[in-house]
Amino acid sequence: MSKADRPDQPNAASRFNEEKATYAVRGADAPDLETGVAAIRNVLKTLPHKPGVYRMHDARGDVLYVGKARALKNRVNNYVQIDRLPNRLRRMVALTRSMTIVTTNSEAEALLLEAQLIKRYRPAYNVLLRDDKSFPFILLRADHKFPRIQKHRGARRHKGQYYGPFASAGSVNQTLNALEKLFLLRSCSDSFFNNRDRPCLLYQIKRCSAPCVGRIDDGAYADLVADAKAFLDGKSSGVQAKLAAEMEAAAEGLDFERAAMLRDRLKALTFIQGSQAINAQGIGDADIFALAHRNGVMGIQAFFIRGGQNWGHRSFFPSHVSELGEDEVFTSFLAQFYEDVPPARLILLDRELAEADLLAQALSERAERKIEIAVPQRGDRVRLVAQATRNAEEALDRRLAESTTQGKLLQEVADLFELSEPPKRIEIYDNSHIQGTNALGAMVVAGPEGFIKGQYRKFNIKQAATDDDFAMMREVFQRRFGRAQEEDPDRDNGQWPDLVLIDGGKGQMSAVKAALEEIGVEDVPLIAIAKGPNHGREGREIFHFPDGREITLPVNAPVLFYLQRLRDEVHRFAIGAHRTKRSKAITASPLDEVPGIGPSRKKALLMHFGTARAVRSASLEDLQKTPGVSAAVAQTVHDFYHSNG
Repeated sequence: MSKADRPDQPNAASRFNEEKATYAVRGADAPDLETGVAAIRNVLKTLPHKPGVYRMHDARGDVLYVGKARALKNRVNNYVQIDRLPNRLRRMVALTRSMTIVTTNSEAEALLLEAQLIKRYRPAYNVLLRDDKSFPFILLRADHKFPRIQKHRGARRHKGQYYGPFASAGSVNQTLNALEKLFLLRSCSDSFFNNRDRPCLLYQIKRCSAPCVGRIDDGAYADLVADAKAFLDGKSSGVQAKLAAEMEAAAEGLDFERAAMLRDRLKALTFIQGSQAINAQGIGDADIFALAHRNGVMGIQAFFIRGGQNWGHRSFFPSHVSELGEDEVFTSFLAQFYEDVPPARLILLDRELAEADLLAQALSERAERKIEIAVPQRGDRVRLVAQATRNAEEALDRRLAESTTQGKLLQEVADLFELSEPPKRIEIYDNSHIQGTNALGAMVVAGPEGFIKGQYRKFNIKQAATDDDFAMMREVFQRRFGRAQEEDPDRDNGQWPDLVLIDGGKGQMSAVKAALEEIGVEDVPLIAIAKGPNHGREGREIFHFPDGREITLPVNAPVLFYLQRLRDEVHRFAIGAHRTKRSKAITASPLDEVPGIGPSRKKALLMHFGTARAVRSASLEDLQKTPGVSAAVAQTVHDFYHSNG
């Protein structure tokens, strides 16, 4: 199968046979087993005995579950055997009103497509990999005469070699710092590189070879790049021997300055080798996974080994795992995990999986190389898996302890603010601006498992006077809850808050209360947090209720620390978003408003006329004389600024 035909590729859905069975049965949105079974039976009439993926939808069309099958008809038929279904699946069938069927060429393709659709729709009845961060990589660029080394996240648009994944930004930053000392490769941007006329500070502290000003020639820099590639590919012993030989030769030649520099580079190499938490020499490239399960919670530990080096580890806690077996959760987790991360050639697990061969086949097709999934039986590999297992159990213990503490705090929040039950979704709001400029509102979300960063939102202030904090808060809440009323009027998708915290005092509370009353929302619990005497430095925050009551808490109360942490997080997010917006505004140009003018044409116009004001007042004839600007573009610019004659 060609790469373009795989289900994980863009526009792949159009190449698969997707049929939506819209056999909606009248009855409405309430759960009903008979209605759900009738909808599934109608779909069964036309289902083939082919591999594929099916999606179950509720009455509103939301995806309840995504599943795969070797034979669709046989698999979906199981859902009408109600007596054999666990309670969880009975509830799902009772909500089902329609299905979408996608046939594939093989079961491996179905596995890939299933993982892709689960990540896209995040259904309520699927195991979900809860992880809102992409993994960082080290990128060694190949689009410049003097390649740059840098940290990279996201899509791989740049030409070069990617090394990773690393478990965290901290681990990749530590490795980058050591690599700069070891190989003296540049880390600056191309624009910074092109505008240097003398070495920067990194050269002075021996973390760059200063190719920008000719302190190293092309050939010598290429040798450094080759050494860096060899090291990142796991050939560190060869690099170490080469540096040691060069240091001895420099010392024998009485070039003590060069010998000292090489000695420092060897120290950096020794630091990298010595900082490995586990010894993975001889393993090559491998990903190691282990699962721990206790009290209805599952934790999975992942170690990333590349070139025999440990590039960190990370803990995962999949959601929606109640009533599911460890084998099903582990398989679903791995399929979703490798939706965004390139797999290592070897994947080591702490247990056998029923679908390990199918998963290996699917990952091999995606990676276009052989991927092996194995459970080691002896030697160093067993030791590595055992260490991953210990880490998984310890991380699960910490998670359960944190959950217990978090549960107690949320119960205290419910008691404090007179809620009927501990809040599952808390939204915290703040505004940020400097004397009314670049104003925006910010919302952060917290729940029983901590902050839910994938649901943070920022609101660019469009209508309110940006020097009126109350008006800004009114606009934010009317937009947020006006949209919520349109998209989820029944409040059954978990996006309505159980508690809203507002950074502010009586004025902000009154503005928010009035804004929500205007759009008919009167039952969302509101609390405003105002700094007390000395601007809250003594922990004397005042909590304002909508009815005008005020309370304070003891300065050592754990629930106070928790609420302060929520408020500090919205401060951080609002200030960061405002800083980003302000930075963009600083570099903005009036020419950005002209349609069809990209960076190169904007630069050509500014280079020719000197200022944006001169471009605005230029005649059509003068615009047409600009190098690199066509007559049509010149006409567009002229019409934009002279549309009123």
